[in-house]
Amino acid sequence: MEETLHEAVDETVDGAPRAVPGEGPPDLHAAAERTARVVAALPQDLLDAPTPCAGTTVAALLEHVGGLALAFTAAARKDLGPLTDTPPGGPTGALPGGWRAVLPERLRALAEAWSDPAAWRGATRAGGIDLDAGEAGLVALDELVLHGWDLAVATGQPYEVDAAALAAVHAFVAAVPADPDARTGLFGPPVPVPAGAPAWHRVLGLAGRDPAWAPPGA
Repeated sequence: MEETLHEAVDETVDGAPRAVPGEGPPDLHAAAERTARVVAALPQDLLDAPTPCAGTTVAALLEHVGGLALAFTAAARKDLGPLTDTPPGGPTGALPGGWRAVLPERLRALAEAWSDPAAWRGATRAGGIDLDAGEAGLVALDELVLHGWDLAVATGQPYEVDAAALAAVHAFVAAVPADPDARTGLFGPPVPVPAGAPAWHRVLGLAGRDPAWAPPGA
């Protein structure tokens, strides 16, 4: 997984990855705000509902998103310690009290931490893996964008991706090999999509998601 993460990051300029050739690091604010709105509007009665992530309920995915927000905020600040050194674990079934307000706050703090140009330079750590800071920033964006869609489609909410985030995440997922060993801990097997499919559907397929996924009975 560590080698794959390094290989999946786009070219860099002065140590900072670019979302689109010729541009600087991506801005995480739009992606964080979009996912924050999904979380804040999520109905309580859908916490046990399935998501496009096989075997993962909405509640478990919320827990994961809340944890990654803390971890990648610490990674941006180079605040290395338990938050950055611990690999992602399985769900504990415990969401924080007032999670509809707490988790969006964490997501916005994540975006704000990565708005500092210094966050994209040097080395850091996330999930117990040493990374270039720019690599960690792109992983954080990828997690925000994909898991925002996972939660939205699982709970019947609209979801759109801005062009800058789409370009950055497409570059990231397209660089991950189809080899199952290389995808372990990142994505499931690639899902074929029709020729001429929208760019976002291609991204979802490359990330191991079926763009047509819907909750049972939807």
